[in-house]
Amino acid sequence: MSRIGFKEVTLPEGVEVKRTDNTVTVKGPKGELTREFSDKISMEIEGKTVKFDRESDDNKVKALHGTTRALFHNMVLGVTEGFKKELELQGVGYRAQMKGNKLVLSVGYSHPVEFEPEEGLKVETPSATSIIVSGISKEEVGDLAARIRLTRAPEPYKGKGIRYVGEYVRRKEGKTGK
Repeated sequence: MSRIGFKEVTLPEGVEVKRTDNTVTVKGPKGELTREFSDKISMEIEGKTVKFDRESDDNKVKALHGTTRALFHNMVLGVTEGFKKELELQGVGYRAQMKGNKLVLSVGYSHPVEFEPEEGLKVETPSATSIIVSGISKEEVGDLAARIRLTRAPEPYKGKGIRYVGEYVRRKEGKTGK
């Protein structure tokens, strides 16, 4: 049984929800997000609360019930508070800088690696070894942060690479020679 799916979503002040068929638009102080949901999940807006219900107790529909509610909740959080991911660079000579609206990474390759964030995403470099990706869509923020991290994922022997702040990298012992 989906426990998440049956939880109500409370809409904060300044958040507006519009629904046409299966498309839901959430508008708030930070922006507007639109997403299409399955027709197997019904959505009821009563004042400042939103409830989700499913049409059957099939396992796939049960899973979709909780997922739909969680995605909608993330849309509401995104247009009110926003999301951010922080990354850090570890390694000698590894650095990040902004050139215009492009993020330029020097991470041990023979050439600099450039990222241009999509519309609605903001990338900052408070220092040469830290990157902050922020925006209103949790999915897009996480995707861009993951693509930046994959440029040079942390390796287990020296720990060099790009990692999320607070991420633990399991270290391996190097080879021993005789």
